[in-house]
Amino acid sequence: MKAVGYKQPSPIQSPESLVDITLPEPAATGRDLLVEVKAISVNPVDMKVRAGSGPFSGDEYRILGWDAAGIVKAVGSEASIFRPGDEVFYAGSLVRPGTNAELHLVDERIVGRKPKTLDFVQAAALPLTTLTAWEILFDRLGVKPGKPTGAGSILVIGGAGGVGSILIQLARKLTGLTVIATASRPETQKWCRDLGAHFVIDHSKPFGPQLGAIGIPEVEYIASLTATEIHYPGFVEVLAPQGHVAVIDDPKTLDVKPLKRKSGALHWELMFTRSLYTTKDIISQHQILNEVADLVDEGVIRTTLAHDFGPVNAANLRRAHELLESGKSHGKIVLSWS
Repeated sequence: MKAVGYKQPSPIQSPESLVDITLPEPAATGRDLLVEVKAISVNPVDMKVRAGSGPFSGDEYRILGWDAAGIVKAVGSEASIFRPGDEVFYAGSLVRPGTNAELHLVDERIVGRKPKTLDFVQAAALPLTTLTAWEILFDRLGVKPGKPTGAGSILVIGGAGGVGSILIQLARKLTGLTVIATASRPETQKWCRDLGAHFVIDHSKPFGPQLGAIGIPEVEYIASLTATEIHYPGFVEVLAPQGHVAVIDDPKTLDVKPLKRKSGALHWELMFTRSLYTTKDIISQHQILNEVADLVDEGVIRTTLAHDFGPVNAANLRRAHELLESGKSHGKIVLSWS
């Protein structure tokens, strides 16, 4: 099968950072599905792993990629949720080979049915960021679905990114929260408004005066999706007493002491935790993806596809990594197998 991988961590400008390769076809066992991958998307985790981690022990190449949409080709002997021919989408595992390959093995418990109203390219934009956003909102921050009055406000820092793009939609459509996104360019500010943000402020400027200007001087919930080290002092100032903060990026340091005066709660979110530890609730990711598929098919949530980079190959994947590293992308970058 065709795949894209690398032998050692390299900067994306190196021609060896991602190369076209051919690998043996894998076989499904246990609860695994063998999926014929039709489309993939690229996430910041791809860049981080490529820059810092080599192949798994015993493997010649490291295969990146987590998001996938495709068709089940075969199932393991213990698999019971899906059958060959089913169309699926999912976000994979950190400790297994990735989806930048024509065929991919994945535990069925973290796989959902592909939305019927989306093609494979549109669907591949969603899984990793949707799971992350859902877990931030409902599992980590503890927001309850529904639209009660006085639900409060959520500040989504980095609203135009992949996670922000779906978090805005989930918060706007499924909760009563006032959704305030941050974006610094006209095109990304418009993107956030189009996704449903009630207000958009500029994260390159102090938060307090901007929130004061819209009549919301403090927020009960904050999702810090990027540049947490830079924004942390500013958003602690606008966090309401007994508020909640969720963080997904990798700040070198994060001093929680400033949260003490407000009894503020800090939550880490890593979408891969359930698959890393095979937690008792690992099946919840299957359930979340199915629920999101229903929401998409009902017209409540839309794909966050923003950049279609064409066929999956090393050259196009290097372009995708370069765009992500530039910090100038919005939404999701998707590629497809022909």
